[in-house]
Amino acid sequence: MTRPFVALLSLLGLALGCPGQGPGMDAGPAPTDVRTLLGVPEILPLPVIPEDNPLTEAKIALGRRVFYDKRLSRNQTQSCGSCHEQARAFTDGLALAEGSTGQFHFRSSMSLTNVAFAGTLTWASPVVRVLEDQALLPLFGEDPVELGFSGAEDELVQRFRDDDEYPDLFADAFPDRDQITLKSIVDAIATFERALISFDSAYDRAIYGGDQTAMSESARRGLALFQGERLECFHCHGGYLFTDTTTHENTVFDEVFFHNNGLYNLDEDGAYPAADTGLFKVTGHPEDMGRFKAPSLRNIAVTAPYMHDGSLATLDDVLDHYARGGTLTEDGPNAGDGKDNPIKSGFVSGFVLTDQERADLHAFFDALTDETFLTRADLSDPWP
Repeated sequence: MTRPFVALLSLLGLALGCPGQGPGMDAGPAPTDVRTLLGVPEILPLPVIPEDNPLTEAKIALGRRVFYDKRLSRNQTQSCGSCHEQARAFTDGLALAEGSTGQFHFRSSMSLTNVAFAGTLTWASPVVRVLEDQALLPLFGEDPVELGFSGAEDELVQRFRDDDEYPDLFADAFPDRDQITLKSIVDAIATFERALISFDSAYDRAIYGGDQTAMSESARRGLALFQGERLECFHCHGGYLFTDTTTHENTVFDEVFFHNNGLYNLDEDGAYPAADTGLFKVTGHPEDMGRFKAPSLRNIAVTAPYMHDGSLATLDDVLDHYARGGTLTEDGPNAGDGKDNPIKSGFVSGFVLTDQERADLHAFFDALTDETFLTRADLSDPWP
């Protein structure tokens, strides 16, 4: 790669406000085509499709192949699928993601479930909001190193040009382009990621499909608890995605939010560990300390460990955290009581759960698991 990483991101439109990125942009193919290709239920809106990267079946198939291709890493040991495993709802089961060189990320891999609807694409940045741009970060990022292609863009592209099968596959997917380019590679990856649609859980069959037997009575009680004012969960994990940071073709205002949930409090001012201060790292505003995106809870039962740094191992740990109103770290470099964090969200105020209520919440979380999504052959790794 002959120019700095930041320049590359700018060139491909990472900065906010670039044409074709806003909620009002052209949605590309006819909505019925998008709905059919992605399998989005009629009751739900459609995701935004970039005008310069329309959705096609050939491009989804190509993107799947590229997404799982270990030639995406400089040392050919990892692909996108290495940190985003289908059986785990496209996460990796690690507290902190590990890159191709063995360097650990300072954050946990986010689930790609319904990522086409995500309002922002990292844990704590309002900038990275388009999948084509996000794909550049693991490819070329230097701190941490993930796929390790910083300074070697030409080598990455040449690998795909030299393959026996890829030239024809790219030609089918991008008939308007003369040859394989970096843009074609990231456009293919982004298109496959938009196809990671998950709306076939027991919850969906009950709520959207009208199947009254799909959810157990325990799961329904858990849903009522989740949506109630006593627990306050729905404020940050509401709507059809169970997150408040979303976008779709009918979005009329910016739905991107970040929250401090009292996970840490290293001092009396609410400090978070220096390795990751959340939105504060981007803005420098004191009130943004420890603010992170609330992830979607779809398939949450299979995406442990939890939080931006994987510091809570189980869903019971998560429930304990919110029931207490913040996590107490008794010793070590991160010692402090998140319950007393002065800048945490007002919705994290604590509550008491009975054993039955805890069981009901678990039943509800299980009802958000889409087994079809976790096992669909057309989303799986095609490489032997």
